[in-house]
Amino acid sequence: MGLMLNDRQIKFIDAYIEKGIATQAAIIAGYSEKTAYSIGDRLLKNVEISEEIQRKKELYAKGAEVDAVWMNTRLRQMVERCMTAEPVMIKNEHGEWVESGEYQFDSSGANKALEMLAKRTGFFELDNKQKGVKFKVSVGK
Repeated sequence: MGLMLNDRQIKFIDAYIEKGIATQAAIIAGYSEKTAYSIGDRLLKNVEISEEIQRKKELYAKGAEVDAVWMNTRLRQMVERCMTAEPVMIKNEHGEWVESGEYQFDSSGANKALEMLAKRTGFFELDNKQKGVKFKVSVGK
């Protein structure tokens, strides 16, 4: 690594890569909950830390043979699959399974995939710095 990072900074880096939220990463790394928001923001602005985060992300992606195109494609597929309405089945008076006329879909799965896709495309930047910036994310066919 060659960097002069302390143990808490290294824990922050690993937690940030896993969680994607600086405040949570700071708390996991052992910083005070009261100051975690500002410390997380400050740590992300540290050049050595941001470079190490990027280096580790690239290393993990190579090891998993995952790239941005692959990830975004899978997330879009997950959204589409979760948003597919499936008929709710009920038993009729003869004990047979029939469609009820109602449909359900996996809203939590769709929301999670959309959240992950939004994070990957920069839709949720730290401190909502993107306010006013419009993104186009295509999720349909």
